Amino acid sequence: MSPADDQPRVYEIRIAGHPSTEEALALQDPIERLLCPDPDHAPPCEVPWSFTVAGDGPDGSTALVLGVYTSAGRVAQVAARVRALAGGTKSVAVGEGDAGEWEELVEQYRFERGSRSEWSGPGQ
Repeated sequence: MSPADDQPRVYEIRIAGHPSTEEALALQDPIERLLCPDPDHAPPCEVPWSFTVAGDGPDGSTALVLGVYTSAGRVAQVAARVRALAGGTKSVAVGEGDAGEWEELVEQYRFERGSRSEWSGPGQ
């Protein structure tokens, strides 16, 4: 894949098969720590992320949906880490997300990357 083909975009990582919303939401904290071990770090975040839930399983199950704004190569790495965290007990799938539904991720990426030169100093 060429660098031009691997531009950042919105992806959804769906962790499916939770019997309840509460169980799905219980994965948020461990995934947050996985993505951002130091919540007090200086911006930008390596991968902008956010969560939602979806009750769209064929058996009435709930999915925790992790929205990320990153490249295709990086989302594969993030999904592998989430899959390892889930321990093989939940289905983890990656798909493209709708930028309109995850607008805060796109804005966060643009703001943090645009402001980076303000914090990085010369030559960064």
